[in-house]
Amino acid sequence: MRHLLAIDQGTSSSRAVVFADGGRVVAAASRPLDQLFPRDGWVEQDPQALWDATIAAGREAVAKSGVPPQRIDGIGITNQRETTLVWNADTGEPVGNAIVWQDRRTAERCERARRDGMEGEIASVTGLLIDPYFSSTKLEWILERHGEGQATSALKFGTVDGFLIWRLTKGRSHVVDATNASRTQLFDIERQAWSARLLDYFHVPESALPTVRDCIDDFGVADPEWFGAPIPILGVAGDQQAALIGQACFAPGMVKSTYGTGCFVIANTGAERVPSRSRLLATVGYRLDGAVTYALEGSIFSAGVAIKWLRDRLGLIADAAETEAAARRTGGDTGGVFVVPAFTGLGAPHWRPEARGIVTGLTLDSGPDQIVTATLQSVALQTVDLLAALGSDGMAATTLRIDGGMAANDWFCQYLADVSGIAAARPANIETTVVGAGLLAAVGAGWHADLQSAARAWQLEARAHTFAPRMSAEDRAACLRGWRTAVQRAL
Repeated sequence: MRHLLAIDQGTSSSRAVVFADGGRVVAAASRPLDQLFPRDGWVEQDPQALWDATIAAGREAVAKSGVPPQRIDGIGITNQRETTLVWNADTGEPVGNAIVWQDRRTAERCERARRDGMEGEIASVTGLLIDPYFSSTKLEWILERHGEGQATSALKFGTVDGFLIWRLTKGRSHVVDATNASRTQLFDIERQAWSARLLDYFHVPESALPTVRDCIDDFGVADPEWFGAPIPILGVAGDQQAALIGQACFAPGMVKSTYGTGCFVIANTGAERVPSRSRLLATVGYRLDGAVTYALEGSIFSAGVAIKWLRDRLGLIADAAETEAAARRTGGDTGGVFVVPAFTGLGAPHWRPEARGIVTGLTLDSGPDQIVTATLQSVALQTVDLLAALGSDGMAATTLRIDGGMAANDWFCQYLADVSGIAAARPANIETTVVGAGLLAAVGAGWHADLQSAARAWQLEARAHTFAPRMSAEDRAACLRGWRTAVQRAL
């Protein structure tokens, strides 16, 4: 029996899974992660905590599997994207905390880039819009404030995948895969190379940058210290692209939506880069043997984190699973209450980093269940906005493949289908990011000839449950009118 180790380093946890042939989960482990909020709109994480959680989860999964480390054929990695780290190659020590993708501290710098007339060039070269979400301004901020007194040649930049690989290989590999590179706002997605012009504009030394690899490639070998044997790292993709792969969205026009800390809708556009008229992002879906599959993406900053807010800040629930019971008690009727969870701004299609969350429509009859239900609904309603934007760009979805933690909530899945008017298909394993990392490693290890045959062998499409829309057109229109009024108030 053959085995792989897949690592999913996310915003709220690090997870590791040992897969066997056919995609069977042999063992899994995870470690929670905290976020740091030093100021309004600032979101950081401790790089050492990221590393420790990843190694602990990986070691536990391997130990629980009972598989000798020497018999693990390879490692696949998927990670939170855009989160930015800098470290000193001479000492191995991080330069400050990681700046998380949700962070808004560079909003003013982004405004200056617009005033400098960079918006068109950045969109043309990178496929991305100017926003604090991406790595470029985060990296510039770190270098300006923490680079003094250190040899520039010693400073190395990485998204989380690059940081993990650097440490796993003990500094022998400074690499990034093409999907993560495409989220930095420094990478030319048509030339598939770092943009000298953007490096100069954002004051980033080329010496700090990693080498860009395909998603299935030689990323180096994890040192025996970490998991008990030298194990090659064979596959890497950013979490949303890994979910696209894990949902077997290999044909142009296929669309998936992942509900984790945020929500991310991605449509496969094939070998052609599709420009967006609706303020969506053109990005690398995956790159294999040098050939790029492009995608269109819409990003929502607050999905699962809004449920965490209900639990940790408001105390309205003790556990995320309680949201389904609350929604069933209300029957989906919030009495006109809407929640716009713009805690760190609004993402696509608005791209308004200065927006903040609001609750509207409160009356003396409003209670905890209405607020909980409205928060759940807000995630689905934000998804509808993204699907509408995709439709405007000629990528109308007929079925939406859904995954991530919130997809375990049957009420949410049904409401999503109802309010979007599109069937929602949920796979048997909703943790598709780590499945995608496993598929990449499986092909890299020679288990399968390509991703399509790997997906068939792992039966990714055969075990999905579909939620069909049941809401009337009139009720759907009323929900969307109320939601869009609430969003305008937040804006």
